[in-house]
Amino acid sequence: MVKAVIFDLDGVITDTAELHYQAWKNLANSISIDFDREFNEELKGISRMDSLNKILSHGGVEDQYTEQEKVELATKKNEEYKTLLVHLNPENIYPGIKELLDSLKESKLKIGLASASKNGPAILNYLQITDYFNTIVNPDSVANGKPAPDIFLKAAEQLGVSPQECIGIEDSEAGIEAIKKADMFAVGVGTTEVMKKAGADLVLTNTKELVWSQLKEAASVKIG
Repeated sequence: MVKAVIFDLDGVITDTAELHYQAWKNLANSISIDFDREFNEELKGISRMDSLNKILSHGGVEDQYTEQEKVELATKKNEEYKTLLVHLNPENIYPGIKELLDSLKESKLKIGLASASKNGPAILNYLQITDYFNTIVNPDSVANGKPAPDIFLKAAEQLGVSPQECIGIEDSEAGIEAIKKADMFAVGVGTTEVMKKAGADLVLTNTKELVWSQLKEAASVKIG
């Protein structure tokens, strides 16, 4: 029986991808690394420090920075990103998400957020949907980022349910892999080929298709 639904944030609840892109591009360019939208796709679903290391490796300069300098670079990126976040409001919630959250609450399902973003709480506040969530996992509280299952397992633990009683919703390959490794039912929002390759149990092309009655029916085959 499904007892909880655990959401990713970026690309599922709202679109902050463009804000991340702007902030990462500005940082990369400031240290003479070329950064385009194609490479930016490789950063979807992974942590800030992992993203930075990918960028430095992409520029062939990963060994030129100390760990402290890397932290400073990541902090610089995040500070710019946070200045862009203040423009978010409820109109930026993806179609269908508010309705899904309402349905989950009415059905007394527990709701969690498992995002690699440390800005998750602030983003939910800007979107005015914080009260829907029973728990928000701090990504610093887990040892490994996606595609490791740690953050989804932590969400289940904080919600007081078993992983097998959870549905996870993601839009990235790394996220779907993490859900599957956590032994949860994986819902992928995105391109069928990409989501199926990552192992999604159910693929939807956009968030408007995230309807609780349909998710429950699909998941019941596996979860019961």
